[in-house]
Amino acid sequence: MSENTRDPFSAEPEHDGPGLDLGLPAAPPPAAAPGAYRVLARKYRPQSFKDLIGQEAMVRTLRNAFASGRIAQAYILTGVRGVGKTTTARILARALNYEPVDGSAGGPSLDLSVPGKHCRDIIESRHVDVMEMDAASNTSINDIREIIESARYRPVMARYKVYIIDEVHMLSTAAFNGLLKTLEEPPEHVKFIFATTEIRKVPVTVLSRCQRFDLRRVEAGVLAEHLKGICAREGVAIEGEALSIVARAAEGSVRDSLSLLDQAIAHGGGTVSAEEVRRLLGLADKGRVIDLFEALMKGDMPRALHDFRDQYDAGADPAVILTDLAEFTHLVTRLKIVPDAAGDAALVEAERVRGGEMAKGLSMRVLARAWQMLQKGVSEVQQAPKPVQAAEMVLVRLAYAADLPTPDEALRRLKDQPAPASAPGPSPASSGGGGGGARLSLAAVSSRPSPVARPVAAAPAEAGPRLSSLADVAALAGEKRDLMLKLAVETQVRPVRFEEGRIELALAPGGSAVVVHDIARKLSEWTGRRWLVSLSQDEGGTTVAEERQARQAEREEGIKAHPLVAAVLSRFPGAEVVDVRTRDDGAGEALPPAEDDAYAGPGPDDEIEY
Repeated sequence: MSENTRDPFSAEPEHDGPGLDLGLPAAPPPAAAPGAYRVLARKYRPQSFKDLIGQEAMVRTLRNAFASGRIAQAYILTGVRGVGKTTTARILARALNYEPVDGSAGGPSLDLSVPGKHCRDIIESRHVDVMEMDAASNTSINDIREIIESARYRPVMARYKVYIIDEVHMLSTAAFNGLLKTLEEPPEHVKFIFATTEIRKVPVTVLSRCQRFDLRRVEAGVLAEHLKGICAREGVAIEGEALSIVARAAEGSVRDSLSLLDQAIAHGGGTVSAEEVRRLLGLADKGRVIDLFEALMKGDMPRALHDFRDQYDAGADPAVILTDLAEFTHLVTRLKIVPDAAGDAALVEAERVRGGEMAKGLSMRVLARAWQMLQKGVSEVQQAPKPVQAAEMVLVRLAYAADLPTPDEALRRLKDQPAPASAPGPSPASSGGGGGGARLSLAAVSSRPSPVARPVAAAPAEAGPRLSSLADVAALAGEKRDLMLKLAVETQVRPVRFEEGRIELALAPGGSAVVVHDIARKLSEWTGRRWLVSLSQDEGGTTVAEERQARQAEREEGIKAHPLVAAVLSRFPGAEVVDVRTRDDGAGEALPPAEDDAYAGPGPDDEIEY
């Protein structure tokens, strides 16, 4: 049999992506000679476009371009490591130079099911007209000059001269500039294919002359199915959970997944279990992670610490445990929003079943709070001198925060509690017209202390701070470090009536009625006196924030009228007064007063910001 008629793939078994029939042998390929073992990443390297997995968009674009004759003079392939950039470049070179073995007429084709005259040599990187260059080791203008000189001559055997430049971003600036003219107007018989992991380092002048394809990360489910098929052909028994672990650890890289699978097969001696893969990669047991998450959400701290120590003693890194907890939190959140996500092939049974149950039982606010605490905790553990202790403190915070009610849950509990026997009934004044009875009932519920709040010691009516305005309430909230209530008092409510022990409020646009309950409860707790806070149908006055903004605007307009400030503004066109602040210590030299303005200008306590 001549070289042109022999099967160019006889030395390499064909393989396929998930669900594709590529004529793969049912039995495992024959064993290689001793010392000639090839790693899986090379043995199952794609050799045609139908072998590529996860790159359907690129294949479709190329197929349509070849069918219509719209073949570009240069292509650039970009993506993370291991998604098939160099492999795709070789397959594309093979498609550009495809010629049937029988010598019949034919042009460029993506249908490579029947090997052509040049296929074997191109795949083995020894075709005279398909030249590969590693830009990482050939970065200079001299290397590019050789390409430019050789591009003038027609191909020896094939239809096109194809130049494949890998890691093209490593070329020097001079090399890129030297390539521009040839790249824009190459001879008809020349095609360029570039590959890079750092597309941002490639000059725009080069990108604009190329047709760009972004190779996607392969989804974990697709990757797991691909690995499953390879294990079947290799005669390797592997657990489904182990496949999922390898696929997710590869982070979308096919080459990384095959390298990890190769290592796992060698580690397990032909049988790969999930436990062995976890130990190999230093990962925590997924079931144990779910158990730990469940204990934290229930606030069972002794069990949570025990589960954490068990995983740590088994070799799991503290930061990895927290990262796995964060990943499971994200999974539960996804399942809560999109229940159909449970069908992902990359999920193990425990994640699918128990994750779905937790998604139904946990609120979105609890999951969001857990996610934020875990994300912050991972960075703390990575920087801590004693990661184990730091991780345990993160778990303590998370467990004690897990059973705290959210604001709406706390309000619901307060409303559901029966009124105390000593609660006074509505007074005649409050039960008169204008909905006073409803306001009294609302204030009575709001003023009951929270079941988790410390009891307020009885105090005489004179004790505690004296409040006469909403500004005083906001200031008291600031002193008590309740910044959320302080902000709500300043922006969400307008005063209608304010007297000792009784406040009537109107909601500002966007305000929430929940703030009324919070004000009543907090004031009763902080002052030791009963406060009745109710909503009114009246319009009310201005909010605390609006009053402050009005005073600030008045100060800014007044300060602009001062001669020195006016002189500065006129001396620097475009300058403006952006803030006028008061010095707490009264230090600073005062500007001289204006002569005839009603506003005397800044005093010793004023600070001007331009």
